[in-house]
Amino acid sequence: MEQEVPNTNTPVALVVGVTGMSTAQLADPSRHGSLPPPLTITYITFDALNFDDTLKHLAPIAHEITHVFWVAIQVRENEESNVAANSTMLENVIKALKSATPSRLCHITLQTGTKHYMGPIFDPVLGTQLVHHEPPFHEDMPRLPYPNFYYALEDLLASYSPSLSYSVHRSSIIVGASSRSFYNALLTLCVYATICRYQGLPFRYPDRAKNQAFNCTNGDVFTWKCFWKVCCEIFDVEFVPFDENEKFDWVGMMKKKGRVWDEIVEKYGLYKTNMEEIICPEALDAVLHFSFPHVCSMNKSREFGFFGYANTLKSIGMWVGRLRDMKIIP
Repeated sequence: MEQEVPNTNTPVALVVGVTGMSTAQLADPSRHGSLPPPLTITYITFDALNFDDTLKHLAPIAHEITHVFWVAIQVRENEESNVAANSTMLENVIKALKSATPSRLCHITLQTGTKHYMGPIFDPVLGTQLVHHEPPFHEDMPRLPYPNFYYALEDLLASYSPSLSYSVHRSSIIVGASSRSFYNALLTLCVYATICRYQGLPFRYPDRAKNQAFNCTNGDVFTWKCFWKVCCEIFDVEFVPFDENEKFDWVGMMKKKGRVWDEIVEKYGLYKTNMEEIICPEALDAVLHFSFPHVCSMNKSREFGFFGYANTLKSIGMWVGRLRDMKIIP
């Protein structure tokens, strides 16, 4: 958890979930050149699932906080548990901040994702029964009739209106640099490519959804096959295209590579991580095998003046470099 502490008359932001990949740049002081100096960043650790612990750590600065950036997530065994855990965390933080007299809290920025339009795709039971919206996904689509912790968080924020305003940002697939991001597709691929390179294995492409286009919130279009080839160049591994006649279980293969990853960490003096804690091949495999084009409309954002653009494929090398600088991968 992070707070930015300028003088008492300026906005003060609390970023909840600062160790995740979404906040890698949000929490980087070098990216805030437009803000008046000095910009001070202080890190706070607390258990947002426990209200007493949350209040204990936030009470001393609650009267300063004006804005919250919510990028925290708890991943549980099913969506009902996700709803309970994530709602509890957000409500505990809001209550702790509003306990200040007076409270300056005025706006909360909530990051969710396109699961809003697809339903709980990782739920072990519901995930096999979902009927999703037809892409391209756009913001005014009605909610689906399934439990979804994104819905619960939006409802929680709405319940505090008009005393608080809020905005919701539904991101697509996120890539970034973090050692604590369970759903980091790039880190999962980096570990997979690193193990292939270390053991002299081909970097097999497991996607049967040949060359489907994905319109991500960067504003560009790419295919997973192109993404794969960029990773091959970066990691100097052989690209092996998908073969419909050959059954290849890359998820099962990765589950057996924990000890190999331990060897790599030891050999290259990397930041000590357990492979099972930093990658999620099952989640990435589910994304790779969507039976529909994962296309998100950016029209509303552009109508509101957001014209930002990033080249996803060109950004991969930068993020891999960041992971290397952090000594997460060799």
